[in-house]
Amino acid sequence: MRWAQLAPEAFKAMIALDAAAKKGLDPVLVELVRIRASQLNKCAFCLDMHITDARKAGETEERIHLLNAWEEAAGYYSERERAALALTEAVTVLTDGFVPDAVYDRAATHFTEPELARLIALITTINAWNRFGVTTRMTPGQG
Repeated sequence: MRWAQLAPEAFKAMIALDAAAKKGLDPVLVELVRIRASQLNKCAFCLDMHITDARKAGETEERIHLLNAWEEAAGYYSERERAALALTEAVTVLTDGFVPDAVYDRAATHFTEPELARLIALITTINAWNRFGVTTRMTPGQG
């Protein structure tokens, strides 16, 4: 299904939300968050797109390859990135029905309130994109 053509107003709203969410955030961090959420959601289309975008933003192959095991890859990601990745996992999975206080507090120590608000919007937005991509069976190279 080509949902963007079938629901152009929704697509345009998503583009606007995406642009607003990432404004002022480090482009590499943005792509790490997008890749990690897309890994968890198994969205091949978004993984392909955001790995390409991460490379363009200057991300290394090594960090891209280790992202699925970021917690065990000590020394590869900054504490700020690790806090963002932990929050990404908590918001994406919501296994307990909420984001644990410790995860939220960890992120809050590394991001200003406006940055944290945009980070949460970014995580929410990539999760929505992933759901569009997975539900409509988008595949890498399609677009």
